[in-house]
Amino acid sequence: MTEKRFTKNFTKQEPICEDGIEKALVILRTGKLHRYNTEGEEKGETALLEEEFAAYMGKKYCLACASCGSAIYLALKSLGVGPRDTILCNAFTLAPVPGAVENTGANIELVEITDDYTVDLDDLADKAPGANFFLLSHMRGHIANMDKVMELCKIYDLTLIEDSAHTMGASWNGKKSGAFGKVGCFSTQTYKHINSGEGGLLVTDDPEVISRAIISSGSYMLYERHTSRPAMDVFEPIKNITPNYSCRMDNLRAAILRPQLQMLDAQCARWNKRYQILEQGLNNIDGIACPKRDPKETYVGSSIQFSINSDHKEMTTTFLLRCMDRGVELKWFGNKEPIGFTSSYSNWEYIENLPSLPNTDRILRTMCDMRIPLTFSEEDCREIVEIISDVAKRTLF
Repeated sequence: MTEKRFTKNFTKQEPICEDGIEKALVILRTGKLHRYNTEGEEKGETALLEEEFAAYMGKKYCLACASCGSAIYLALKSLGVGPRDTILCNAFTLAPVPGAVENTGANIELVEITDDYTVDLDDLADKAPGANFFLLSHMRGHIANMDKVMELCKIYDLTLIEDSAHTMGASWNGKKSGAFGKVGCFSTQTYKHINSGEGGLLVTDDPEVISRAIISSGSYMLYERHTSRPAMDVFEPIKNITPNYSCRMDNLRAAILRPQLQMLDAQCARWNKRYQILEQGLNNIDGIACPKRDPKETYVGSSIQFSINSDHKEMTTTFLLRCMDRGVELKWFGNKEPIGFTSSYSNWEYIENLPSLPNTDRILRTMCDMRIPLTFSEEDCREIVEIISDVAKRTLF
């Protein structure tokens, strides 16, 4: 009997919507790709995107950036982070996060994670004394108990910055992910919830933070053309002492993103239908467990993670290879070598005094990670579960 094989591509995205294509063509036909190439009172596409995303998030200000990593860097610099500061960060994240911290010269203190892939709040409390900032990654869309996070930030006087690259459209107890911190940072990279290939968005209610971020992003003395900003007098004391790091977004990417933002909530619902089929099916397989979700968490299931009952590396790699042979592409953060986008904290050797994090190591050792592109149908998700179930029966027992 021939084994069933999945044939669709795990990296194939849906095409940009027609409204986005039309807006992009307008920009291309006018040649006004640069965000400050405007006339008179004209608002460029980037300024309009900032207004609309700030409104979506319920925040006063938004800045469109070249990437989420650059948004995080701008957030840290605009908050005054420097070499004498210590920044806490959950160890399960992607490389641009510690990279942004390293770029400021600050010290990185990595925090353990739990079996549900969120930050370990007990370890956070243990490491908080002496730290100044907490850069929280909602990695792969898993939101920690934000009530407790905010409580700890208040107790230990930690300034919270949210890396919400994987949680655009998600919320905790009705409040949007990215709206809890002093600054929230988002990604519009091609595998995120709105797609411009590369891009980032920074939101805040703080007029001084946004004014520094705008100048640092590369506004030169054109910051008046931003419409998601405080009064002009806020810029006056900082305009000549704030460096230009040149990481703006352009009008072409903003034009592509604006129509997608209007579709975001509907797209999130589509992702969650697929996620729920996969989650239910995987939880019914012996030897496989998906993380528990808190009822207060409204997640966006654009990817799924699960842990397998594996006693050793050989069993895990056999499981992954057999899934791959049958067309199901799983990523593994437990690999000693970084592959593609996937790396673990042990690979970031530029961090001084790289710690040992036994709980994080144990969890990542058996955790599998899978994209859920919207090019997959609900029936495709059922087929993936069937294949993983068959591989698990042959491999994990």
